[in-house]
Amino acid sequence: MTDTSPSPVRSVPDHPTVLAAMRMASRAPSLHNSQPWRWVFDGLRLHLYRDNDRLLTSADPQGRQLVISCGAMLHHVRTVFAAKGWHTDTTRMPDTGRTDYLAVIEFRPWPEPPIGVLARARAIDQRRTDRLPLLAPAGLPQLLHTGRMLVTPHDLELDLLDDSARAKLTVASEHDTAVRRYDMEYQAELHWWAGHSGDSEGVPRESLVSDAEFARVGVGRTFPSTPHSARRGTLEDHARLLVLSSPHESVTAWLHTGEALSAVLLECTTAGLANCPMTHITEISSARKVIANMLPHPGIPQVVIRIGTIPDDEPDFPPTPRRPLTDILTMKHQ
Repeated sequence: MTDTSPSPVRSVPDHPTVLAAMRMASRAPSLHNSQPWRWVFDGLRLHLYRDNDRLLTSADPQGRQLVISCGAMLHHVRTVFAAKGWHTDTTRMPDTGRTDYLAVIEFRPWPEPPIGVLARARAIDQRRTDRLPLLAPAGLPQLLHTGRMLVTPHDLELDLLDDSARAKLTVASEHDTAVRRYDMEYQAELHWWAGHSGDSEGVPRESLVSDAEFARVGVGRTFPSTPHSARRGTLEDHARLLVLSSPHESVTAWLHTGEALSAVLLECTTAGLANCPMTHITEISSARKVIANMLPHPGIPQVVIRIGTIPDDEPDFPPTPRRPLTDILTMKHQ
């Protein structure tokens, strides 16, 4: 007799689903596109570890930006699995004796995830870091409303800086550039990670800007410049600046910052807005104080995000490269 009883519902995604989800989620942004994460799927749970070999010791001596990067991928992973019908129950810092062990994910079916999650999952392949001048962002009030809803579960605040912030942060960026100019370790590290095309990691040359283009933006990390060009040559930058801030400083707060950052960047992309996250500006104590004084509440600024609109009829940037999945994911068979 043929067994017509329904098949039992799987409690864990199968290996092809895990591989597809992780490949998509690896599009998450990271400091200098260093992709400083290691994942292990043990057949039931998914474990996230920081890759300390990818710590940028000059740019990120405490590993704050590394952990924020890992948090961004953690959120990308959870978003992709949700779109594939899986709820992810996440425990952060599951073993206090292991500082490199950042999170573990357990799964349960989620047949009808929210529409917003599905839209943010679709935005993953579209999101780019845009360092060029931008038009003013459209639909800012709605974005702020949605963004604040997304970051609140992470115990963070999302604030819009006023127009005076640009000049102050430009001065802070210029000061940081001047201090770093003769820091040979920092410069060597920066040139190692930026300006090379064809690699599976780092910021490729085509994603960088020329001195002339950067001069119209002002706020941003100074990378090795590309040959002179003037893309969007008639456009002065009218991007607005958002700030993610935390109530305290800890590895857990940094991890949550990365998750909240991912949510905001994907929501910006869904809303048709270009974006550029900046974690370096909050690595500078003087700039961090300037930003903190502009917030309407106490808090520790963690990330500044430039958001704006790309001019019409402009071709998309090519996606930045990613490491092979086998380099970042270990699949253990039970």
